[in-house]
Amino acid sequence: MPYISFESGKLEKEIKQKLIKQLTEISVSITGIPKELFFISIKEIPDDDIAVGGKTVTEMKKELKK
Repeated sequence: MPYISFESGKLEKEIKQKLIKQLTEISVSITGIPKELFFISIKEIPDDDIAVGGKTVTEMKKELKK
């Protein structure tokens, strides 16, 4: 059974549903494996626990709002 893991910051429910659908569709298209065999996991990581260039996502979002 293929397993796809997707990690990101907080996502809206509709975005997660779209990700699940499209990740499954493209994987089936490429591999030919039936969609019923795909297992997809979405892990949301708090913005304070993700950083780029020494700044957390929380800090980056605050800077973008300015």
